Amino acid sequence: MTKKKRRKSNNKISNLTNTILSILKKERNNSFNYKQIAAKLGVNDASSRNQIIKTLAKLAAKKEIEQVDRGKFKAIINAEYYTGILDMSAKGSGYIITDAFDEDIFIASNNINRALHGDEVEFYVYKRRKRGKLEGEITNVLKREKNEYVGVIQLFERYAFVIADNTKMYKDIFVPINKTFKAEEGDKVLVKIEDWPEDADSPFGKVVKVLGKPGEHNTEIHAILSDYGLPYEFPYEVEDYTDKLDTSITEDEISKRRDMRKDLTFTIDPKDAKDFDDALSFTVLENGLYEIGIHIADVSHYVKEGTVLDDEAFNRATSVYLVDRVVPMLPEVLSNNACSLRPHEEKYTFSAVFKLNDKAEIKDQWFGRTVTYSDARFAYEEAQAIIESKTNEIPEDVSLTGEAYKADQAIADAVLKLDELAKIMRNKRMVNGAISFDKVEVKFNLDEDNNPEGVYFKTSKDANKLIEEFMLLANRKVAEFIGKQSPKKTFIYRVHDEPDDSKLAALQTVVGRFGYKLNFQDRKSVTASLNNLLKEVVGKKEQNLVDTLAIRSMSKAEYTTHNIGHYGLAFDYYSHFTSPIRRYPDVMAHRLLQHYLDGGKSANEEAFEEKCQHSSNMENLATKAERDSIKYMQIRFMEDHKDQEFLGVISGVTDWGIYVEIISNKCEGMVSVRDITDDQYAFDESQFALVGRTTKNIYQLGDEVVVKVKNTDLVKKHLDFLLVGKKEDLE
Repeated sequence: MTKKKRRKSNNKISNLTNTILSILKKERNNSFNYKQIAAKLGVNDASSRNQIIKTLAKLAAKKEIEQVDRGKFKAIINAEYYTGILDMSAKGSGYIITDAFDEDIFIASNNINRALHGDEVEFYVYKRRKRGKLEGEITNVLKREKNEYVGVIQLFERYAFVIADNTKMYKDIFVPINKTFKAEEGDKVLVKIEDWPEDADSPFGKVVKVLGKPGEHNTEIHAILSDYGLPYEFPYEVEDYTDKLDTSITEDEISKRRDMRKDLTFTIDPKDAKDFDDALSFTVLENGLYEIGIHIADVSHYVKEGTVLDDEAFNRATSVYLVDRVVPMLPEVLSNNACSLRPHEEKYTFSAVFKLNDKAEIKDQWFGRTVTYSDARFAYEEAQAIIESKTNEIPEDVSLTGEAYKADQAIADAVLKLDELAKIMRNKRMVNGAISFDKVEVKFNLDEDNNPEGVYFKTSKDANKLIEEFMLLANRKVAEFIGKQSPKKTFIYRVHDEPDDSKLAALQTVVGRFGYKLNFQDRKSVTASLNNLLKEVVGKKEQNLVDTLAIRSMSKAEYTTHNIGHYGLAFDYYSHFTSPIRRYPDVMAHRLLQHYLDGGKSANEEAFEEKCQHSSNMENLATKAERDSIKYMQIRFMEDHKDQEFLGVISGVTDWGIYVEIISNKCEGMVSVRDITDDQYAFDESQFALVGRTTKNIYQLGDEVVVKVKNTDLVKKHLDFLLVGKKEDLE
C-alpha cells in the first residue's frame, strides 16, 4: 500500500513572533515545545511547525526567550508586572486604571492582547510616550468583567457575526450558524463569548437570547437590562416557591412581636408607588414626649437564608428603576402584597421606635420585630398640601382619587409635628457638615404605549424631606447601636469617604467659570462652601451642570463591614435598614440586628464583606441601567421635535465638539466640530472652549446656545445637534 504524502502548506502564519511571545509571557511559569505552541495555534501541518521552530530559534538567539530544556522554551522576564482595570476607548486603544502608579497607563491597540473593557488585567510598563506619559502592554487577562454582550446579528451562509452596541467592544463576535438561536437578520440579540482561540481575530460566541428588532421599545429596554446582566423575569422555581409562602398574619407570630397595631400609623410615598416598605407611627405620651416608630416591612420573615428566593434576591441585590417599569428584587407576591404596608392591613414589620422631645432630642430608643396596622396612605403631594396649609384639607388636584377630601385630623396633626421635628433634625445635620444634594430628577409622562408625551422634573419638598429625615434617623441609630457594641460585631455599613482633593480642585476650575469659589481650608469650610454653591445655583442655567459635577467630585457611597462613617451625611455610623423590599443589604442588616438582639456572636466578617462588595457592584450596574433608560427616553422624546429650536447650556467641550444640555428638558446631545462651519475651531483645554482660528469666536463651558436636532440614534443612545448660534448673538 502506497503511503499518502502529506500536502505541503506554504501559508505563512501572520504575526507569529508576537503570538509566540504572548503565549510564553501569558504562562511565563511554564515551558513549551513547538508541538504545544502549534496546538495552541490550532495548526498541525509541516510548514506551520517549521515556521514555529524557526521563530523559536530566532527569539532564543535574540535572548527574548530561553531554552530551559531540550526543545522547551520560556519567556525571559525583565519587567515588573502590575494589575489594574482596562478602560477602553472607542478607537481601540485604552488606559489601565491602577493603584501602582499615580497616572493611568496608556495601552496602544496592538498591546491590548485580547483584553476587553472592564477586565482585570496583568501588564508591564515598558516605555514613556511623548509628553512623558507611561505606556504599557497587557500580558494576561486575570478576570473578565463580562462575557455577554448585546448587539445586532449579521447572518451569512455558515456563520454569523454580532456587532456589539457597546462602542468599547472593539471586536465583532463570531457565531457558528448552529449557535444563532434562530435569530433573524438584523435582530438585536444577547451573545455569550465562549472562547477566543489563539489564531482567531474575533472571539467565538453563541446567541443566548433574541431580544427583538432594534428601535422597538421593549427590545431596547430589555437590551439595556441584558447589557448589564440584569434579569427582567423571575425563574419559575422562584415564583413557585414564593407563591407557596404562608403570608397570613397569625396569632402565634403576633405573640412573638411587639404589638403596635393600635398606634396611629400611616405611609407617605410617591403617588404611583406600588410597594410601601416604610411607615411612621406617632403617639403623644403623657410626659410630653413623642413616640415615633419607623416601621419597615419585615422581609427577612419571608426571605429565609438558603432558599431559592434568598439566592435570587441576593443575586439581584437591588430593584432597578427604569423610565417605564420597575424590575423588582422580590416577586410581586412579596413586593406589592405581603411586604407592602398597604392601608387598612396588618403587617409584620421590623421597627426602630424613638421617644423625642420638642427639640428632636432622643430620650429613648427600641429596636425589634413588630406587627402594625396602617391607618392611611398619603402621596407626597397630599402630605405637602397639609404642611403648606397647616390644615387637614387636601385639594382635588393633588389627591389620589382626584376628589377633594379631608384627612383625619389626628393624622394631619401628626404630619405637622413630624415635619417640625424633621426640620430640626435636618438643620442639625447641616450644622454638623452634611452636604445638601437636592439634584433635580428627570421624569416622563408616558402614554399607554410608553411614548414620551412630556418631560417634567421631580424636586424634593418638605414632605419628601420629612420621610427622608426619619429614615436617616433609623438607619443611623441602628448602625450606631451595633457599631458601638463591645466586643466589635460584624455589621453592614453604608459608608462614604471624603472627596479627593484633585477632584475638588477640578470642580473649582469649572465653577470658577461661573464666578463661584470653594474654600478648601478644612473639612468644615469645604462642606459649607459646597452647600453654599448648591444653594446659589438653584434656578440658574448652570444648575444641572454644577449639581452633576459636584456629585461627581464626591467619592462613591458603598456597602462594607469596615465602618469609616458617611461624609455626605456627616454621620459617624450609618447603615441601610429602611428599604428591604428593594435592597438586599437592608435584608442583611435586619438579620444581623435580630441575631444580635437575640444575643448571638459576631457574624463572619469575610463572608459579609463579600456580600457587601456584590451589593455595591449590583447597585452600580442598576444605576447605569437607569441612566441609560433615561437617555433612551430622552432621545425618543427628541425624535418628535426635530424641527424645533431649543435653548441649551454647553455642558462639555472636547476636541471633537461641544455637548449641549437643553434647559427645558435636560436632554444632552453633541454638536460636532465639523458641523460648526463659520470657522475652523480648535480645542483650548485651559478655557474649556472651542476657539475659532480666524474669528477668535469662543464656545465655552456654560455658554447659552440655541440648537436643533440633527440626528437621533436610539440604538447607540446618541443625540446629535446642529448649532443655530449663541443666545446673545440671536437676540
